Amino acid sequence: MYAFVPVLALVTAAQAVEFEIVNNAGGPVWLGVQGNPGHEHLSNGGAILNQGQSITLQAAEDWAGRFWPRTWCDSNTQHCQTGDCGNKVECGGAGGAPPASLAEITLKGYGGIDYYDVSLVDGYNLQIAMEPIGGQGDGSQYSCTKCACGVNLLDICPQELKVINSEGATIACNSACGAFNTDEYCCRGEHSTPETCKSTDWPVDYPAFFKSNCPDAYSYAYDDHKSTFTCQAEKYRVTLG
Repeated sequence: MYAFVPVLALVTAAQAVEFEIVNNAGGPVWLGVQGNPGHEHLSNGGAILNQGQSITLQAAEDWAGRFWPRTWCDSNTQHCQTGDCGNKVECGGAGGAPPASLAEITLKGYGGIDYYDVSLVDGYNLQIAMEPIGGQGDGSQYSCTKCACGVNLLDICPQELKVINSEGATIACNSACGAFNTDEYCCRGEHSTPETCKSTDWPVDYPAFFKSNCPDAYSYAYDDHKSTFTCQAEKYRVTLG
C-alpha cells in the first residue's frame, strides 16, 4: 500500500504542464492568473515579478485559463492602475479590470489539442506573448509557434483610446467598447451577432489599429481572422513586456 503512493505521485506529476512566466518589462509587473470555471487559479491568481524575474507554475494537464499583466501597482495599497483584480497581489479567482492584454489557453481541448491565443478584445496595457516549448504540431503557421503582441501600443494608441493617469503617463490603450460603451462598439443588443457586429461597419474601425500592429491577436469580439494557435506541449512560456 505505501509503495503505491509515490508511484501515483510520479504519474500525477508527469501529467502536469508547466507555465514559465517571464517579466521582460522595464520594471515590476504583477501577474494575474484566472482559471476558467472548474479550474484552479494557479499561484492563487497572482504574483509579483520584478524586472527580469521569472516563475514556473504547474497546471493540470487539462487546465484552462488566462494570464495578464498588471502595471503601475502600489505595494502599500496593492492597487494596480491597469489590470487590477481588487487591490490584492493574489487575485484568488477575480479577473482583471480592462484594459489589459490577455494570454489565454485551453489544454487538451477539442481533439486533445491545446488551443492558445493573445487577446486585445479588452484593450492593451503591455506587450504579451505565449509560446510552447517543444511540442508536437502539424507544421502550419499557427501550430506550436509563438503567439504575440510585441509592439508597444502605448506610444501609438489613438488619442481617444488612451488611458492617462494622474501623472500624465499613458498607461493603457482602451478597446472601443471600453472607451465609448455603445452597443455597436461592444457587440451587444442589436449588434450581438457576427453578422451585425462587423468592425468595418463601425464609425471608426478601431480593431484595425490593433490588428495591423498585432496581427496574431484577437482585436474584438467577432474578429474572424485566424488568431487561435494549436499545439500539444508540456511547457509554455508567457512573456510580459
